Amino acid sequence: MNNKRIQIYSITMVLLLVLSGFFALFLMQGCSAGKMDAFEQNKRLGRGVNIIGYDPIWRSREKARIQDEHFKLIKEAGFNNVRINMHPFRQMDSKEDYTISQTWLEILNWAVEQALSNELMVILDLHEYSAMGRDPIGNKERFLAVWKQLTDHYKDYPNDVIFEILNEPSRKLTPELWNQYLIEVLTIIRETNPARAVIIGPASYNNINYLEELELPEDDLNIIVTVHYYSPMEFTHQGASWSSHKDKVGIEWNATPGEKQAIVQDFEKAQTWAQQHNRPLFLGEFGAYDKGDMPSRVRYTSFVVRQAERLGWSWAYWQFDSDFIVYDIPNKKWVEPIRDALIPPAK
Repeated sequence: MNNKRIQIYSITMVLLLVLSGFFALFLMQGCSAGKMDAFEQNKRLGRGVNIIGYDPIWRSREKARIQDEHFKLIKEAGFNNVRINMHPFRQMDSKEDYTISQTWLEILNWAVEQALSNELMVILDLHEYSAMGRDPIGNKERFLAVWKQLTDHYKDYPNDVIFEILNEPSRKLTPELWNQYLIEVLTIIRETNPARAVIIGPASYNNINYLEELELPEDDLNIIVTVHYYSPMEFTHQGASWSSHKDKVGIEWNATPGEKQAIVQDFEKAQTWAQQHNRPLFLGEFGAYDKGDMPSRVRYTSFVVRQAERLGWSWAYWQFDSDFIVYDIPNKKWVEPIRDALIPPAK
């Protein structure tokens, strides 16, 4: 009798071990597939802000505008992520297989570590859209070299670090060519970062209307799709020296039914696409330039953010410093109307 009990116990334990093994394998497969991970990561991204794209820190640490303390301020204000805008092309040695400058990489490491230590998720955004749009074929080797180095460098970092393979593919980087390039970069990333979330957006400056042109690998579900939104441009870019609206100022956004409906329709169009393709959405850039009147900018910013959040999108405002600003670094204070439009104060 005792022997039978021992046999039954042994068989039971073996079965339990086998079942637990299958269950663990199931969980591992689910994680590697990333079906839930991308949506969960996108939810965790929540509210964010773009940082240091045009900060002189990249040229000289001594001239840096952003400091350690600003990451803490960003977190305390209620943001969950920072989107680091990277311009490494000029910091790469063409004679050494486009090796990224160690100095540049140390600055990036500092920014990543500061964000993580303040419990902010990090998006590494390759912001070389101008060079890639101007000459995608001539810059392709440099483009791929960036990700070969960054994927290896950050492969052991936590999943709170997310890769965005290129900001606003556009111009000569056509939708067709972009679909080819994104697959090549994804292949590089997945060799060392099989479970890391990757952000990819459509061509024509991450335009919502080009989502239908975006072709993503169906078997890679650990992808977050990004769109940018600055419509209507005559309002959001009025007075901007680099835009076709530089001489047009005094344009208001009054939250009229028609103005609001235009945004709702654009966002619903993107949401329909996302649901059809089972992809989470990240609003990677939006805002209204400083030359617009503050009440209009506040109304616009607030409405855009609330629509994104209503649909379950994560977002990152353009931007912390430089222009469109939410924080005034020289005067050490928040631009409170914009900050509060983004993250309403608790009542």
